[in-house]
Amino acid sequence: MKTDLILAELQFKAVRSSGAGGQNVNKVSSKVVLTFDLKNSKALTEEEKELLFKKWVAKLTSENLLILNCDEDRSQLRNKDIVTKRFLELINKSLIVPKKRKATKIPRSVIEKRIKAKRNLSEIKQNRRKPHF
Repeated sequence: MKTDLILAELQFKAVRSSGAGGQNVNKVSSKVVLTFDLKNSKALTEEEKELLFKKWVAKLTSENLLILNCDEDRSQLRNKDIVTKRFLELINKSLIVPKKRKATKIPRSVIEKRIKAKRNLSEIKQNRRKPHF
């Protein structure tokens, strides 16, 4: 993955932030919307794209665009930094391939211990019965 090439492919858009905030919210576009086109990205290999498609199924739009928003700060530049960091963290976490799980064998001592406990419980229950003459 080439981070500098990916950052060049990102598209940013400034939008007015929603919610309370007085006059500043009504006249300043501080919310930043990041858009990344996964399908047409040249910075990612085909294997990386397939892996990201699988992991981002719920996050992608119908045109295979990833859209992230940030309106945490009053500064547009700060929101742009925050959303860029969030995007890079998301892509780095998503590109990690999980290890295959190895099935482990149940140890013999555990099996013997379980059988011994069953036998012991069986004897206790048999001793509770009325004697058979």
